[in-house]
Amino acid sequence: MTVALEAGPRARTARNGANPPMGGDNVLEARALHVYYGAFRAIENVTLPIARNRITAFIGPSGCGKSTMLRAFNRMNDLVPTARVEGDIVYRGQSIYAPGVDPVEVRRHIGMVFQKPNPFPKSIYDNVAWGARINGFRGTRRELDDLVEAALVQAALWDEVHDKLDQSGLSLSGGQQQRLCIARAIAVKPDVILMDEPCSALDPIATLRIEDLMQQLKERYTILIVTHNMQQAARASDYTAFFNMGDRRQGYLVEFGPTPELFTNPKDPRTEDYITGRFG
Repeated sequence: MTVALEAGPRARTARNGANPPMGGDNVLEARALHVYYGAFRAIENVTLPIARNRITAFIGPSGCGKSTMLRAFNRMNDLVPTARVEGDIVYRGQSIYAPGVDPVEVRRHIGMVFQKPNPFPKSIYDNVAWGARINGFRGTRRELDDLVEAALVQAALWDEVHDKLDQSGLSLSGGQQQRLCIARAIAVKPDVILMDEPCSALDPIATLRIEDLMQQLKERYTILIVTHNMQQAARASDYTAFFNMGDRRQGYLVEFGPTPELFTNPKDPRTEDYITGRFG
């Protein structure tokens, strides 16, 4: 049996500067989460709320499990044969790891944009339409046209490509390709968008375009982003989670809170050491 996930109505958003409590106005919650690859524990005992319609950044040194944590939120780790999870992640009140929950259904609600732009060797139009088609879109061609246009508009790409939709997505610049991948994720009409270092392969101008786009998108979506760029986390996010590594190289959550507070008045000296460049 497959248990369907319900996106439900959009609730009120948390106020800026408010630390989202567990069980409060959050779209996702990690609860005592452990992630293993075989015998290796990559993530240890993380409890973390994710506020609706806000941007939450994951920061920390390389190898501390940020991307593993991100992928746990839409069960992408399931694709690794040795991966297993203890604890839970709750999406709108429902466990995404409960028996009978289809991970494909989870990923319809919680989409992902990867580190490097990965458009398909198809037209710009087909890149965006692909997600809708594989998720069972049964509308008319006009309705599909409208969906593609709406996704490209939301991804701030429509004005640049509206007259060349039949050209290959691979013909676009790196920054445009990443926005095309964002449009492809949006076309599925998710609730949450996960971004795994989406700007690491982009130049500074393209990076700022993506950051500006994220600010627009959070009006409609909840966004989680992994970044190694401290300035990006400080500029773009509403909340920041700082991860570190233990003596067995397991990743664990050190501190979480509103981004301005974490960067200007961290509560844990390890956080301060990291954001000031003393280690990491």
